[in-house]
Amino acid sequence: QVQVMESGGGVVQAGSSLRLSCTTSGIRPDWYSMAWFRQTPGKEREGVACIDWKGIDTYYPADSVAGRFTISKDSAKNTLYLQMNNLKPEDTAMYYCATDLSGGFYHYHCKDQSHYGHWGQGIQVGVAP
Repeated sequence: QVQVMESGGGVVQAGSSLRLSCTTSGIRPDWYSMAWFRQTPGKEREGVACIDWKGIDTYYPADSVAGRFTISKDSAKNTLYLQMNNLKPEDTAMYYCATDLSGGFYHYHCKDQSHYGHWGQGIQVGVAP
């Protein structure tokens, strides 16, 4: 049985940092390319960061997070991470991790949640002004 669980969210002040974790069981992070998406009420899920199955190639489709967010994975710990620095109120959202079911790593997939599966339940991040 595949389980994916996000953790590490919370409410912080603008300018603070958080590190989100996504722990998997039943699958290993080095079997798939993986991604972090985020969603706010009434909007589509937005791709935030993607990483290939080897943990080497990364892509950040949202210009708003470039230079502030870093995706990484530790396959020995079955965990995907999202380090978020200099958080802004507009980063407030529910954050989800997921696996790219295509078996490959394509930057354009990172902009479209339809390529992904094994979604976690999400973790809330709130950033106060």
